[in-house]
Amino acid sequence: MSVERLLAQLCGTSPARPLPLWEGNTTGHCFTQLVLSVLPHAFLAVLSACHLGTPRNPNYILPCSAGWCLRIGASFLLSIFPLLDLLPVALPPGAGPGPLGLEVLAGCVAAMAWLSHSLALWTLAHSPHGLSRGPLALALAAFLPAPALVLTLLWHCQKGTLLPPLLPGPLARLCLLILQLAAILAYGLGWAAPRGPQESWTQEPFLSSEDQEPEVSEDGESWLSRFSYAWLAPLLTRGAHGELQQAQDTCHLPRRLHLAYLARAFQAHWREGARLWRALYGAFGQRYLALGLLKLVGTMLGFSGPLLLSLLVGFLEEGQEPLSHGLLYALGLASGAVLGAVLQNQYGFEVRKVTLQARGAVLNILYHKTLQLGPSRPPAGEALNLLGTDSERLLNFASSFHEAWGLPLQLAITLYLLYNQVGMAFVGGLLLALLLVPVNKVIATRIMASNQEMLQHKDARVKLVTELLSGIRVIKFFGWEKALGARVEAYRARELGRLRVIKYLDAACVYLWAALPVVIAIIIFITYVLMGHQLTATKVFTALALVRMLIFPLNNFPWVINGLLEAKVSLVRIQHFLDLPNHNPQMYYSSDPPVRPSTVLELHEALFSWDPVGTSQETFISHLEVKKVAVWELSKGFGLATQEPWIQFATIRDNILFGKTFDAQLYREVLEACALNEDLSILPAGDQTEVGEKGVTLSGGQRARIALARAVYQEKTLYLLDDPLAAVDADVANHLLHKCILGMLSHTTRLLCTHRTEYLERADLVLLMESGHLVRAGPPSEILPLVQAVPKTWAENGQEPDSAKALSVQHPEKTKEELELEQNESGRLLQEESKKEGAVALHVYRAYWRAVGQGLALAILLSLLLMQATCNAADWWLSHWISQLKAARNSSQEGLASTSPGFSRLFSAQLLLFSPGSLYTPVFPLPKAAPNGSSDVRFYLTVYATIAGVNSLCTLLRAVLFAAGTLQAAATLHHRLLQRVLMAPVTFFDSTPTGRILNRFSSDVACADDSLPFLLNILLANAAGLLGLLAVLGSGLPWLLLLLPPLSIMYYRVQHRYRASARELRRLGSLTLSPLYTHLADTLAGLPVLRAAGATYRFEEKNQQLLELNQRCQFSSYATTQWLDIRLQLMGAAVVSAIAGIALVQHQQGLANPGLVGLSLSYALSLTGLLSGLVSSFTQTETMLVSVERLEEYSCELPQEPQGQPLQGISWLTQGSVEFQDVVLVYRPGLPNALDGVTFRVQPGEKLGIVGRTGSGKSSLFLVLFRLLEPSMGRVLLDGMDTSQLELTELRSQLAIIPQEPFLFSGTVRENLDPQSLYEDRALWQALEQCHLSEVIISMGGLLGELGEGGRSLSLGQRQLLCLARALLTDAKVLCIDEATASVDQKTDQLLQQTICKRFANKTVLTIAHRLNTILNSDRVLVLQAGRVVELDSPSALRNQPHSLFQQLLQSSQQGGPSSPGGP
Repeated sequence: MSVERLLAQLCGTSPARPLPLWEGNTTGHCFTQLVLSVLPHAFLAVLSACHLGTPRNPNYILPCSAGWCLRIGASFLLSIFPLLDLLPVALPPGAGPGPLGLEVLAGCVAAMAWLSHSLALWTLAHSPHGLSRGPLALALAAFLPAPALVLTLLWHCQKGTLLPPLLPGPLARLCLLILQLAAILAYGLGWAAPRGPQESWTQEPFLSSEDQEPEVSEDGESWLSRFSYAWLAPLLTRGAHGELQQAQDTCHLPRRLHLAYLARAFQAHWREGARLWRALYGAFGQRYLALGLLKLVGTMLGFSGPLLLSLLVGFLEEGQEPLSHGLLYALGLASGAVLGAVLQNQYGFEVRKVTLQARGAVLNILYHKTLQLGPSRPPAGEALNLLGTDSERLLNFASSFHEAWGLPLQLAITLYLLYNQVGMAFVGGLLLALLLVPVNKVIATRIMASNQEMLQHKDARVKLVTELLSGIRVIKFFGWEKALGARVEAYRARELGRLRVIKYLDAACVYLWAALPVVIAIIIFITYVLMGHQLTATKVFTALALVRMLIFPLNNFPWVINGLLEAKVSLVRIQHFLDLPNHNPQMYYSSDPPVRPSTVLELHEALFSWDPVGTSQETFISHLEVKKVAVWELSKGFGLATQEPWIQFATIRDNILFGKTFDAQLYREVLEACALNEDLSILPAGDQTEVGEKGVTLSGGQRARIALARAVYQEKTLYLLDDPLAAVDADVANHLLHKCILGMLSHTTRLLCTHRTEYLERADLVLLMESGHLVRAGPPSEILPLVQAVPKTWAENGQEPDSAKALSVQHPEKTKEELELEQNESGRLLQEESKKEGAVALHVYRAYWRAVGQGLALAILLSLLLMQATCNAADWWLSHWISQLKAARNSSQEGLASTSPGFSRLFSAQLLLFSPGSLYTPVFPLPKAAPNGSSDVRFYLTVYATIAGVNSLCTLLRAVLFAAGTLQAAATLHHRLLQRVLMAPVTFFDSTPTGRILNRFSSDVACADDSLPFLLNILLANAAGLLGLLAVLGSGLPWLLLLLPPLSIMYYRVQHRYRASARELRRLGSLTLSPLYTHLADTLAGLPVLRAAGATYRFEEKNQQLLELNQRCQFSSYATTQWLDIRLQLMGAAVVSAIAGIALVQHQQGLANPGLVGLSLSYALSLTGLLSGLVSSFTQTETMLVSVERLEEYSCELPQEPQGQPLQGISWLTQGSVEFQDVVLVYRPGLPNALDGVTFRVQPGEKLGIVGRTGSGKSSLFLVLFRLLEPSMGRVLLDGMDTSQLELTELRSQLAIIPQEPFLFSGTVRENLDPQSLYEDRALWQALEQCHLSEVIISMGGLLGELGEGGRSLSLGQRQLLCLARALLTDAKVLCIDEATASVDQKTDQLLQQTICKRFANKTVLTIAHRLNTILNSDRVLVLQAGRVVELDSPSALRNQPHSLFQQLLQSSQQGGPSSPGGP
């Protein structure tokens, strides 16, 4: 039975007009019931069913508000009224107005819809939605059936139902109708009723704490809710209200993504040494392969569009088929689009969930392996690359594998369908496309090769920036900002050179594939015509749609293969990491305790090894590879304090407790033993003060003592102490020795490595090491005489002994005031990194526009619009050609006019639809084509080819201009960032983690270089494509323009709701990813401490918590993307359905133009992709613009050092006098003065020693002298010249400093000695000889030998000596020494002191004294206390003053170690 007969039978009408729109003066009742009642009620039922699975709120115990009760009651009544309305219809004699079957269908659908709606409302009222009005879309859907009721009421009024004689049936139906309208009105009042008091979202289960994690994500939801993602509504509401502030605000993970579940699933298939891919396949592979079926069905449904388009356009063109066929084609288009959308959407979401499963398992096993690594550990950077880049590339396999078979299948089906349309004519276009595939492959290969080179240059640049940031103080002391900045710029130039190649090759690729559809279409149509065939609308527009489908697999397949290859490379890298040998305690330690019961540690045939970078006694503890080590109570672990203390970014208390339960008594004892009470008293928040990254805000001594306190608090039996006394002053060193090592730890076994032999007199056993060999072992009385004599008292004549006793005064890197500068009152050193909220500000777009260049940016936009206009013009010309061919074939004299009714027909009462023909009425008469007339064909083909050629040129111009513009922007943004950061004051670097700055130079710059241009290109193409599509749709079917306002409103609301959440979720994803990287780097740095303290399990738990937070953000982001996708797909299906419906109605009225309808439909099929692509690319572009926002934040807002004025060719520092005049330094208002009226003068050539206790202001003197900090009052004069008037580079170039902490960077010995290339090789070798480094440097390959990252090829002492050699090169008149020999042995120290005295005999030398022997031969000693000068005289004069502060320091330094129980 045909559709016409079925409708006629249901409605009681004739088959000629089965569904009349108008009957008399009102709409047809059948149309009202079927279209205006049944369809809205069906939509309401489906939408309500989506909310039936909404999770209830267990904390919601209050009764429903009046508004919710009114809506539920009204809905329930509305489910009863339609059933009651059937009684008058069913009982004789019937009550009209329609047939019984029609009334029963409409009534039953309405009853089911309102019943479903009332249940949905009850569910929502007892969910978090009960605190609001609920979803707006659901409320609006409830009012959709109202027009049908109003029209039925009008019908009753026209029929006079209330006029006598009154019939009971119609009167009863009228009364029920009025009750239904009243119920809908009550529903509206219930919705508009004021809401109850708002409760905190934190009470809702959706945002509950981890302790009571209910099933609130997609678990437990109905299938409709899953398909529509209605369960995401609370998350999207929070995003719309700006309440997505932290990862805990996102939705919880479904059960299959919980890390505990993933760990069980993965560990069931994983064992040590197994292949990673096998374990991943065993755990998640079967489900992933099953998703291939979804992919297959979705791919097949994708072809329903072009096929049904062909049938529909043929139906319109021929006009011979019954209307039912046209309706079936239109319904097929709509249903195919909807079903395909749902399947593709679910496939994408499920693949992403499998990807998250694999990601969780891979990142978990990588961290677990990190904790088990043996001595051969990769650098931190390599491990971070595995965690970031390689794991992501590996997981790209999930999206690439199904595409690898899906794309060839799609290509084969497309070619077959194209062959069915145009026969062998398709071969010409196919050959062109296939010729471009190897071209595309060559381009892709070149891009990959250039990309590898670019990444190498980028790694070198970021590595150099990392080292510069770590030594920024030294760089500023030496005035090397420009020299080292130029090195960074050189790396950047090489990086941009490769990027330029990539961008222009990308432009060629974009040009080829953007121009390809038009060129292929030209070749196919020309070939088809020349073969003697007749072009028809059906063939043209079906072929166009198929050509567009052909481009996608041809374009994407090479990238899919590249993705698979990248995944394989990353898999090999990760597998290599997982195959590294584990730390195996059984290889190190004997399972048996020591032979003698009294022995705690016993070694046999021990071989100690580490990287071949030096030989010092620190080797003894740091790296250990022995044949047998027997340790008593091994399972309890060790207490370990390393030479370079490992400090976490946490509070001081958390660093000391290190996961152990707080014991107040023990904690107080540890603080006292480690001399931390005084330090904590000057910190703003005591032990709750946060220390910076790697303890950046603490002095070296404070870091060492906190690390020691951490070890002591663990209460171990065996302690390994790697020179914890090296970085503290004499008082503190004695305190640590007697109160901690010989005191609190007296009942333990202590292995102490140290240069300072005066502290070994109380040892039980001393091991003498030399060149990696144990020279001798015995008691101190036997061993210490073998070392150079160490006198216990100072020579009475005040002269330094031959081998002075090594004493130190602590050098705090930060004084008390400087610490307070960086702390706020709560003790938090660094606030969390600022996260911009809301949309990206307009000034960020302006900044990128300026970086591109205004002229270039305008040229890019113009070429883009020209490209789109010519593309649309080519398609329109085809449509016009087809229309002319049809007109000529029908030999119609009216031609175009027959399809172009005048305005009198546009708004006829019978049909409010109009044809677009008038919009195409040409300004000049176009020739009418005879069927395949040679001259006409030549004319049309020539015009078509000309338009296509212009389009090709515009496409090429746009691609090249865009590449040039983004390259210019990349260069500008990095240059501005680098210059601004290098000119920032040191206070900025002290209070900002290095990782935060590096993030700008690596991730954010990478976004501006590559990710942002890529997405911006897509965004601009989508925006221009959408404009062209709307122009074509509006021209082809102007009636469709009436759909634009509601569709635009819906689209705006949907994308706005999505963007508000997606933007914050992506930001949260980035913010939660950084702690993962930091935690891994922290773990690698502190692995010995973790193992010694037995804290590896706790750190693994912490990693799982951080990973779960990041997974939640990733999952929420994926889900919101799919939420948007399904809505846009359905909107696209609605537009396609509307076009098909309008075309059918126009066909019935004889107004349809097959050419224009075909053009409109072929464009409409791509509407969903354009809408989705536009909002997706806009959101992603906005996300990438956050990187520009962050770069601009540093490029514009960073404070800058005052530069001063340059001196024009004046040699101003010739003598070397230094004078401080009433210098006051305060770090910020309200804090005590760091320097309080300091006044002194140093004569040219004078040697001045500077001493003082912690916080006295010693370091501040150097900071002010070099203008790293500006004084609040007073001034500093060099040879009478006020330093504040000098240019910074000029000032610092005339001063020299030997810093306490050595700074070396990746590069050669020559580059490290002389970054500015000012000296010849001979001078460099002379300096190395004087520092006793020449033999070491020769063994490394001479001046061109590579030092490695941070100079790791040298030991710590050798690094310090190399920094000393820099100072020996300088010709500066003023030298500042900040204890440059703290990490060398006493013999070398003595030689170096002699070298310094000889080399700088005629220079002014200022020395901050840590080892007091270094200043006893100074001309004068400056003693500071609380920022004031308290003593200034010669050493001998000050020593003879019994109550002088200098004398007190000397006395404390002479105490080598009074008797104390036990010994180390």
